[in-house]
Amino acid sequence: MTGHTARTRRFGVLAATAAMTVAATTLSGGTAGATALPVPHDINGDGYGDIVVPAPGATVAGKAYAGAIVVLYGSAKGVSAAKRAVITQNSPGVPGTAEEGDAFGASIALADLDKDGFADIVVGSPQEKIGSKQSAGAVTVLWGGKKGPVSGVALPTLLESQGQAGRDVAAWSGSDGAQVLVVNNNNATRLTGPFKRSGKIVASSYLHDETGYMNAAAFGDLNGDKAADRVLVNGRMGGRSGGAVYVNSTWEKINQLHGGDGLVAAVGDVNGDGYGDVVLGDPDDPHPVEGPIGHLGGAVHVWFGSKTGVAYDKAPMTIHQDTVGVPGGGERNDAFGASVAVADLNKDGAAEIIVGAPGEAVGKKADAGGVVVVPGRRTGQLGSGSYAFTQDTAGVPGGVEAGDRFGATVSAGDLDKNGRPDLVVGAAQENGQGAVWVLPGGASGPLYTSSVSFGPGSLGLSKNDWLLLGGDHRQ
Repeated sequence: MTGHTARTRRFGVLAATAAMTVAATTLSGGTAGATALPVPHDINGDGYGDIVVPAPGATVAGKAYAGAIVVLYGSAKGVSAAKRAVITQNSPGVPGTAEEGDAFGASIALADLDKDGFADIVVGSPQEKIGSKQSAGAVTVLWGGKKGPVSGVALPTLLESQGQAGRDVAAWSGSDGAQVLVVNNNNATRLTGPFKRSGKIVASSYLHDETGYMNAAAFGDLNGDKAADRVLVNGRMGGRSGGAVYVNSTWEKINQLHGGDGLVAAVGDVNGDGYGDVVLGDPDDPHPVEGPIGHLGGAVHVWFGSKTGVAYDKAPMTIHQDTVGVPGGGERNDAFGASVAVADLNKDGAAEIIVGAPGEAVGKKADAGGVVVVPGRRTGQLGSGSYAFTQDTAGVPGGVEAGDRFGATVSAGDLDKNGRPDLVVGAAQENGQGAVWVLPGGASGPLYTSSVSFGPGSLGLSKNDWLLLGGDHRQ
């Protein structure tokens, strides 16, 4: 970020104010996807949600950027570094071998694919070489179980040189079965179950290829029928602030949502009507010549679901840092919307939108980063009551430093089984390596003073630069 205006300083002030407000409420007895941080699921069947943390730049057995993931297991006390599993392609039972530049863990999704009651981990390695095909990419399923993920199998992917299968992955498990979306550079493949542990994946493939260069994927239920709806997002396109977004498109029928572009997507019920809504993060500034598309500093677009799904030709509701009630102000390179997650933090039935702004300056610290929480509401414009937090917020571990990119990734889920979603935040360049924060859920939002953070040392990872612990939004 190049400028440090009064509105930037206001972001930090409002973050601190939010911390004090939540703390006061708690003390008075109140109750709280391409994202590289997946929504927590129960991998070992103990009833607690578990976090899977990416480290796609990890050095493994001397192989730079081979990549790793870390499973942090939930408990009644939340998560700790003491109860973890570090997994690489050199781990027993994991297909393949750790090789330089594979980027194992560049994308992750969680779902119970084989319907055994344990969540399984889908891991993308988009730079994996397959045969003679450089950067063809690979996708692995690590099967959940009482001992955690101790075995896995490679999923079938489209083999193309520079295809980068696994740029993003999404997974779904519902009454309509299990599905996986695998994003390649130029298309996406849908794999449908049943998925078997035997080594033979029983699956059908679906190729989605109407506009090229795919970037991100998500699943959700947009019309209340309990079946999976597919959301696919293109990469950056000429004249746009991001890529186009599609819902349930086929070769025969292209279903593009109009009125907004972006790079990452999540699905959740923001207005509490029982239908999932598409939330699209649009972090880029408008193109200086071909605009105006997007918003200065970034934006988030919401298309609301209904009994007939989303309206493809209806403009979304847009939220940015110049929206009334949202902390800060839109400034170049804030990257508001670089990461998005949806969870009902205050249990009022309308889910909050958690927005990462890793390019936000805090004081004079450029690219320090922050997170904004936009409350869900039944009617009206979203934005009122929003609050922000940074590493400068009282109780949040660490300190604000230029270039940390706090908020590069965000996620939320219940890790301690208290019924309140906990927030997970990544800072892609903390100390040049990355780090992850877990903020327990409280009555009206995160409990900052109970927050914990994890760096590569505490997780048993290499400390090389560009480790990207926690993942990164950059595409």
